[in-house]
Amino acid sequence: MAWNEPGNNNNKDPWGNRGGKDQGPPDLDEIYRDTMNKIRKTFGGKGNGNNGNNKNSGGFSSAGLILVGVILFFVWGWLGVSTIKEAERGVVLRFGQFHTIIEGGLQWQPAFIDRVIPINVEQVDSLTSTGMMLTKDENVVAVEMEVQYRVENPRDFLFSVTEPIYSLRQATDSALRYVVGHSTMDDVLTTGREEVRQNTWKMLEEVISNYKLGIVVLDVNFLPARPPEQVKSAFDDAIAAQEDENRYIQEAQAYAKSREPEARGVVRRIEEEAKAYKQQVILEAQGEVARFEKLLPEFEAAPEVTRRRLYLDTMEQVYSNTTKIILDTDGSGNMMYLPLDKIMQHQADSNANAPKVSSSGQYSPPVIQKSRPVSSERSSRDVSRFSGGR
Repeated sequence: MAWNEPGNNNNKDPWGNRGGKDQGPPDLDEIYRDTMNKIRKTFGGKGNGNNGNNKNSGGFSSAGLILVGVILFFVWGWLGVSTIKEAERGVVLRFGQFHTIIEGGLQWQPAFIDRVIPINVEQVDSLTSTGMMLTKDENVVAVEMEVQYRVENPRDFLFSVTEPIYSLRQATDSALRYVVGHSTMDDVLTTGREEVRQNTWKMLEEVISNYKLGIVVLDVNFLPARPPEQVKSAFDDAIAAQEDENRYIQEAQAYAKSREPEARGVVRRIEEEAKAYKQQVILEAQGEVARFEKLLPEFEAAPEVTRRRLYLDTMEQVYSNTTKIILDTDGSGNMMYLPLDKIMQHQADSNANAPKVSSSGQYSPPVIQKSRPVSSERSSRDVSRFSGGR
């Protein structure tokens, strides 16, 4: 049953009206006055009691105002303290406009006047640009490139463009499409990948410099490109053939590099041997000339003695290089021919056939072969030949 229905003797008004005559909400002015009286009493003032009239016999004391001011001052000072990390730089905005850039550490800026925006200038971030692109020879290739960057200028990063990261992504995509569009598919897939990477990096830095994004590009990674799936198998075969070609070329170059030093060494050795032989011949000729020049006066002074000495020297040289010796055994002109090679062989055979005692105790003498003397006609002919026909 509601509190104001007929027959309800309680007649309890939720707003505090006991008699039921005033059933409206409480007066807001009265609530405000009660609250202000309590605050004044707290800071040393005097309230106006419960009479409900707008009469005030006292206000805020000076000590209360000073205390409120000190508290507000400390709160304002505490709100202005900020901590900037070592890897960050603080961009200070004064009344919404750029003022200065502060270094890392504990900083203080006036609250509600300055605003500090921390920007990390050492963190390295990356973004990836991908897409199907058309090459110079009218082939479609799927290309993917990763760009690593960091913030270099916090002011340009915040205020030069609206979205610097999005602008960097668009610039990367534009530079990559331009470079791929001026390259053949073979260059993009195999041999010219480094050139595509360098050209894209260079063009991207030019765009960033013109737009003043406040970003520096640290590295550009050209990820493996691939042809469309419909022709991937054919391009794989072509790439394998190119790799085999490069391998064969490198093997041939390695073989040529290994053989060339050997050939140069042989040529050098032949040249040195030729020079040595030339020098040897020249020196021998000079020695013969010098010997002849010294021998000529001796020959002119004593021709017979010199001729005899030359003959003996020549015979000594000849006999030192031959295995045959002819001896004059007596004055009758008979010569004995001694084949030294046969004699040495016979000596070896004699040592092999040394005297042996048989099992029966009998002694077996060695067999001695005698050489047949040379005829006098042949001996005289050999002497005539060695003596120069005298």
